[in-house]
Amino acid sequence: MKYIDPHIHMVSRTTDDYMAMAQAGCVCITEPAFWNGFDRGSVEGFRDYFLQLTEYEPRRAGKYHIDYYSWICINPKEADDPSFAREVISIIPEFLESQRVVGIGEIGLNKNTKNELMILQEQIALAEEYDQLILVHTPHLEDKLKGTRLIMDAIGANSGINPDKVLIDHAEEHTVAEILDRGYWAGLTIYPNTKCTPQRAADIVEIYGPDRIWINSASDWGQSDPLSVPKMRFEMKQRGHSEELIEKVTYGNPIEFLSQSEKFNYYYE
Repeated sequence: MKYIDPHIHMVSRTTDDYMAMAQAGCVCITEPAFWNGFDRGSVEGFRDYFLQLTEYEPRRAGKYHIDYYSWICINPKEADDPSFAREVISIIPEFLESQRVVGIGEIGLNKNTKNELMILQEQIALAEEYDQLILVHTPHLEDKLKGTRLIMDAIGANSGINPDKVLIDHAEEHTVAEILDRGYWAGLTIYPNTKCTPQRAADIVEIYGPDRIWINSASDWGQSDPLSVPKMRFEMKQRGHSEELIEKVTYGNPIEFLSQSEKFNYYYE
């Protein structure tokens, strides 16, 4: 059965990972801009990174018959210096013209600072100006609930943003209900030590239903697993869930959300 991993950081993964994902049924991915394990020291460093996301990585994925799309932003971990962040934001519009870019992301908060919130608001405004989908990173562990609420308040304060075009990722048991209640999409990230296990994510789907939820690995340069989505699928199958339900949360839902971008033209039957 085919699946989509709609949030994964393949610039930090090996070509063998592409092969393993393709063999497991992955047919499409989207890759958000993120903190790549170190703070970049110049706008030109970000420009090179954005070129990697929009030009090089789609070709690498294509060799394994995986359709590839990306998101562009300055991530929250590098957004605490407003002057530098605004320089990076100034070059984002030129990359939004790429046929492989589906939106602004992953924006959000890291430590819930005032500077991070300011840059978040400016990137929300950019998404409204260019009519882009938004992919949101929520903070880790004890900062997650507060940060998720701050993010949703910031988005909600912008009347030009349609909540249905916003996906708030790394949702967990204590945040998913509020995300869905406010009309946003929720992402469940399957991760070894933080975020969700396949078992916890399956519990959430069983409690809240499959609508406006997608499953992703957010696999990156740290301890993570590019095959998290098929492992979640197996967990749901072990619980006796139908193929239709499993396909909805791991294939159909990502297509439904991403198809709101005119750039997303993944062919499916």
